[in-house]
Amino acid sequence: MPLLVARDLSKTYGGKDAAPVVDRVSFSIERGETLGLVGESGSGKSTIARIVLGLIEPTAGTVTFDGQPVTGISQRQLRPLRRRMQPVFQDPYAALNPRMRVEQIVTEPLIIHEKHSRAERRRRCQELLRQVGLDDSTMPRYPHEFSGGQRQRINIARALALRPELLILDEPVSALDVSVGAQIVNLLRDLQREFALTYLFISHSMPLVRYLSTNIAVLSKGKLVEFGTRDQVCESPREEYTRQLVAATPEIHVD
Repeated sequence: MPLLVARDLSKTYGGKDAAPVVDRVSFSIERGETLGLVGESGSGKSTIARIVLGLIEPTAGTVTFDGQPVTGISQRQLRPLRRRMQPVFQDPYAALNPRMRVEQIVTEPLIIHEKHSRAERRRRCQELLRQVGLDDSTMPRYPHEFSGGQRQRINIARALALRPELLILDEPVSALDVSVGAQIVNLLRDLQREFALTYLFISHSMPLVRYLSTNIAVLSKGKLVEFGTRDQVCESPREEYTRQLVAATPEIHVD
């Protein structure tokens, strides 16, 4: 059974004559795999991410996680599912509370969802920071003291705190320069292998999506216009829009 299944998702804002932001989109993600969701700005990618996370309800359609409904349930019912799926957002600074030290940021999910002593939380924070390539000296510092790449590593550490099965990665490197973004992409690939993570990787960059993804879903104006393995979509695209995406983005070398 797939870990995540979206069926006929639609989302419309405004009146009945408004065009849908997401229009009958369906996909699934197997455990340990990565679905790359690719499309231009405004194609509906981030709206789908917010629906999957249970942050907004779709106008129509359903999402299930490990066979359990994500849509159409209460926030209380969502809480145990949120332990198992975590987001990493585009802007690594906006996603961090500037008034909190790194140790507080990374351990906050443990305080909310689990009961640990302060010593246990501190040990877990040290472990998480090492896993994303940071050291203990990070812990007492504030977000403004770090570079964009370091901030995104802190975000990833926080996302891993509860040992989730699924990460929703919403343009996680688009706010970073190319070399730093490549380091983060390689980190995500290594973490996936180490912890058997499943990813929904959202990007406008076809080369990045191809590098990380098992399968690729191409969105245009809220509609799913192409779906297949990464090689099928990138080497033999059926749709003209997909061919344009492939042609418009140069190869990115991340190894």
